[in-house]
Amino acid sequence: MKNTVISVDHLTKQYDLGVIGTGTLTRDLNRWWAKLRGKPDPYTRIGQRDHFERAGESILALDDVSFSVNQGEALGIIGKNGAGKSTLLKILSRVTAPTSGVLKVKGRIGSLLEVGTGFHPELTGRENVYLNGAILGMRKDEVDRKFEEIVDFSGVEKFIDTPVKRYSSGMYVRLAFAVAAHLDPEILVVDEVLAVGDAEFQKKCLGKMGDVASEGRTVLFVSHNMGAIRQLCQRAILLNEGKIIQDGSSENTIDKYFSKAREISGRLIKTHITKCHSDVEINEISVNGSNVDEINLSQDNRKIKIEVEGILREDVMIDIEFRLSDRFDNVLALFAPGYFENDRKITNKGKIKIQRTAILPKGIQAGQYYLDIFLTDPNYHGWVDIPKAVLIHHLGVTSPTGKVIHKNSRNGWIYLEEEV
Repeated sequence: MKNTVISVDHLTKQYDLGVIGTGTLTRDLNRWWAKLRGKPDPYTRIGQRDHFERAGESILALDDVSFSVNQGEALGIIGKNGAGKSTLLKILSRVTAPTSGVLKVKGRIGSLLEVGTGFHPELTGRENVYLNGAILGMRKDEVDRKFEEIVDFSGVEKFIDTPVKRYSSGMYVRLAFAVAAHLDPEILVVDEVLAVGDAEFQKKCLGKMGDVASEGRTVLFVSHNMGAIRQLCQRAILLNEGKIIQDGSSENTIDKYFSKAREISGRLIKTHITKCHSDVEINEISVNGSNVDEINLSQDNRKIKIEVEGILREDVMIDIEFRLSDRFDNVLALFAPGYFENDRKITNKGKIKIQRTAILPKGIQAGQYYLDIFLTDPNYHGWVDIPKAVLIHHLGVTSPTGKVIHKNSRNGWIYLEEEV
C-alpha cells in the first residue's frame, strides 16, 4: 500500500485586491470615519480608484484544488505565470494559510521558495545553516555532520563566514538549495529559484533532487523548464487560473501545457512573427495550403510546403528556411536550401510570392513538433523570424501489428527501418 505524505482536499486561497490598510492606526481611523460619513477616501492618490469602490474585490489564487502525493514521488507543478503555483507551495510550506480546504502533511518539509527564504541577511552563511537546521527541528550535532557536505555542494566555502547580505543572488540560491536538500527533509519543496543559478549548478541541483527522490523522500518541483520537469518527475500537475486542469504523467501534462499555450496565441501563422525588417511586409503565410498554426502529418504525407506572400520595399535577396524542433526547443532538422545554392538571385521590390517544399524523412515518431520559419538573405542576415509558427501533429509510423511508437526521451524522433 502506498504511503501518502501530502493530502490536499478542496484547497482555496483568496486574496483581496488593492492596499489593505494605510500603514498607521491614525490614518486607518480617518479612513473609517470618512466611509462612515459617506465621504471619499482621504488617502486615495490622483489617478487611483477610490479605495471604497475597490472594497470587496478579490481574486482566487487557488480554486478548489485537490490532489495527493505519495512517499518517494517527484511531482512537477507547471503552469503559466499567475496560475497559482507559488501560492500552492507557500501553503504547503506553511508560509501562508489557505482560505478554506484541508491540507495534511506527514514529515518535515525543506523549502526553497524564493531567493533569501529562511535566511537572515545579517547572519553569516555558517550561522544561517545552523539557523535553518534549528527551524527544521534538527539538533546541532546533526547539522555538524552535514555541514561540510552543504558547503562543498554550494561552492561558497570562501564566503561561508561572510554575512549573506553581501552574497550575490546566485550565491544565495546555491547555499539555500544546499541547506534545503542536505538537512534531510522528508519533503523537499523547490520553486523556480534555480533559474538564478548557472547551468552547471542547475544540473547539480536536478541530480540532487533525483537522489532525494530515489532515497524515498518526496520532491515538489515548480519550473517553467519543461526539460527539467520531464527529467526529474514522472508525474506532473498543470494549474490554470488556480485550478488543476491536468494531473498525470509528465509527458501528457507537458503536452497539455503547450496545447493550452497555443489556445491563447493567435490562430494565424503570421501572428507569431517576432521580427520583421522594415523593407519587408508579410500579407500571408501558409503551410501545406493552410494559414492556421496547426497541421497534421503522417508517414504517407511527409511534405512541408511553405508559401509566403507580401511586399518588398527594396530589391533584396530573400529565401525561406525552417527548423523543425521539439517542444523542449531541441532542433531536430534544418531546411535551408539557399545556403547550398550558388545562384543567389535578387528579388525585385513589389509584390512577391515565395514558396519552398521539403520532404521530411521516413520513420518520424508520433508526437508534436514545432516549425520555426525564417525569411533570410542566405549566409548573411534574417529578414523575418517566426518562431513556433506551426505546431505539427505527426501520426508516426504504424507497424504491421498496428503499434505506433511515440516520440519521447527513450525512443528519439526517427524510427530506423531494417535493410531488406
